[in-house]
This record gives sequence, C-alpha cells and structure tokens, in this order.
Amino acid sequence: MKKAYIVGTCDTKYQELAYVRDLIEKAGVPTVLVDAGIFPHDNPVDVPNSVVASFHPTDKDFLTKVNDRGQAVSAMSEALPEFIATREDLGGIIGLGGSGGTSIATAAMRRLPVGIPKVMVSTVASGNVAPYVGPNDIIMMYSVTDVAGINRISRVVLGNAAHALAGMILNEVPKAENSKPLLGMTMFGVTTPCVNMVREKLQEGFDCLVFHATGTGGQSMEKLIDSGVMKSVIDVTLTEVCDLHMGGVMSAGEDRLGAIIRTKIPYVGSVGALDMVNFWAMDTVPEKYRERNLYVHNPQVTLMRTTPEENDRMGKWIANKLNQCEGPVRFLLPEKGVSMIDAEGMPFYDPEADEALFRAIEENVIQTADRKVIRLPYHINDPEFAQALVDNFKEINQ
Repeated sequence: MKKAYIVGTCDTKYQELAYVRDLIEKAGVPTVLVDAGIFPHDNPVDVPNSVVASFHPTDKDFLTKVNDRGQAVSAMSEALPEFIATREDLGGIIGLGGSGGTSIATAAMRRLPVGIPKVMVSTVASGNVAPYVGPNDIIMMYSVTDVAGINRISRVVLGNAAHALAGMILNEVPKAENSKPLLGMTMFGVTTPCVNMVREKLQEGFDCLVFHATGTGGQSMEKLIDSGVMKSVIDVTLTEVCDLHMGGVMSAGEDRLGAIIRTKIPYVGSVGALDMVNFWAMDTVPEKYRERNLYVHNPQVTLMRTTPEENDRMGKWIANKLNQCEGPVRFLLPEKGVSMIDAEGMPFYDPEADEALFRAIEENVIQTADRKVIRLPYHINDPEFAQALVDNFKEINQ
C-alpha cells in the first residue's frame, strides 16, 4: 500500500504531527513522518531534516549554518520538493503549520501531480491561499486555533484532516471508462460561444477540459501539459497576458505558454479577450486607469479596454513565446473582434487597437511551414472561426 507522508517542523509541531500520524495508522494507512524543520531536536522521525536538506539543488548543508530563519525556511522550501519528488511509495501528503510551515509543505505539494491527495492544515488557510495552492489540487484546512498543542478544538480539526487523507488513500477513485485523449481549452465568459462550438465539434473524439482563464486556470492547464497528462490544446483565450502586462488581477504569470515551449506539443491558439484587463470592483481600479474605457462586468469585476500601445506590447510578447515553440503552431486572428464586447456597437469595439495586436504578432512571429499566423475575416465567436480552429487543430494533430 502507498504511504501517507506527514510533513512538518518536528522541532515545534511534533506533538500535533505525531497525533495525526497515529490516527492515519489506526485507519490502516502506513505513514512516513518527515521533519522539515530547521532546528535540531530529539523527537523520533522517519526522515530527519538533514536528509531532506541533502536534496537541496545547490546548498546541501544549509542546516549547519542557520543564522537567518527566513533564509533557512526558503532553503527548506527548495529542498523538500526535491525530496518528495523522489518518493515512489507516496500515496498522499499532509502538512501542519503556520505561515513558515505552510510555505515549506505546500512547496512540496505543488511539485506533485494532480490527483495525489494533498491536505494542508494551516493557520493562514482562511486568507488568500493562492500563493500556497497555485494551480494545484491542494486542500487547505483552517486550523482555527494555532497549531500549538492538542486541545479540544485542535484534536477535532487535525483528526478530521488525518481521516480525510486516510480516506483518500484507502479509497481510490474509480478509473474513468472514457479513454479518449485529453484536450485542453481556455475560455472566458466573452469567448464562451467560440469554445462551446469547438468543444461540441471535438468532444466525440476527445475528453475536453475547459479552463477558466482567470490566472490559475491557465496555470492549471499548463501544469497538466507539463505533467504529460494532456498533449492537445486549443488555447482560444489569452486574456491572462493582459493582466500580466497591465497589473490586472488574473495574471497567469510570465511563464504562460511555457509548457507549450517545454513539451513541444502541437499548439492552436488565438487572441481571445486580449481586449480587457481584469480588476475587482470599480473602486479597486488603480487611479492611473480611472479615466480609461471601463466596463462593469458584474459588481465584483471591472474590465478595462486595452489600447493600441498595450496591444502592440502584448503582441510582441506573444510572438516571442511562439517563436520558442518547436512543435507545430497555428495562431488564428479574428479580424472582426476578440471578445463578445469587442464587436461593432459594443463597448470595447476598437478596430485600431485590435489591428495593433494583430500587426505586432504577424510582424514578429518567425513564420515557417510549421509555425503559421492566420488572419480570418470573422469575429472570434462566429461559427466560421470556431470551424477554422477545429480544422487547424486536426491538421497538426494527425
């Protein structure tokens, strides 16, 4: 049977970690207690922190020269993922801790493939957990009290977490009867008609996974590509690039398109929703943008129309990424608009801005027989554009 790995700073959280270990073993799952702390102690563990530290990429003896806690925690956050990635008997992982322990344990969890059970009991789990979770299936459980001893509250919270991990390891999810290859697609509300048409045309032959392009959506799709699980993609919606460049709230980071480059898989992409930068409610829009073309998508989300200059900059960034792709590339440009609200008579209709985007991509992509930029006289949500995406996808995925 695969084992439950229990991770924490055993110099400060040993009592709680041992409690969780005992419950998991009582449930019938073997365990491995891993010390991810930075200070010495006499508590018995299965994997001492010195062993974990030896997996650090460059500084394998950093524990012998701890004089700055922050630096040591950062070093352990680099070493633990390397250690965890080598564990062939790992069936699931659970961590306990405050902000430091959470940073260390979730760094290792993010290294693991989607599907392996991951539970983090943390004092910071009721706030913004995006930096800890990222595009991964990590369960964050708020500890309610500090992780500091076993009391009538912590024994229940930690006990529930222990039983949750044990249950996930003991009860495998039934294998899917669907053996169709996975196809990833990116969608936003304003590109939904296009993606739905593409999905309907391909779902008979593919298991279509649609990712909401909200930052973590793009990251999640690319994590699955990097892991080798997904080898086909129609990346209709690159709106996360707007937020990366203009400081919006849904950036997928500088590595967007990185998985396509690394894996060399066939890539069909487009410029969906590159007309908009995403902010939260209107009063959160930065002062420097208050006079821009703003559109209230809903009470929680405000969109800002991109300008020709911004589109030129994004087009060059996208072109640079596409030029690094060694697999076949087809990148389609819809001349009549890139989103539902970038159409004639709609609030973000701006042919000049769109043309700046298209021109920057066309002029900077090094086109070859395998890397092509294709202009089409359609709106992104037109049936003809959806069909063109499908046709190009089939051409390079034969």
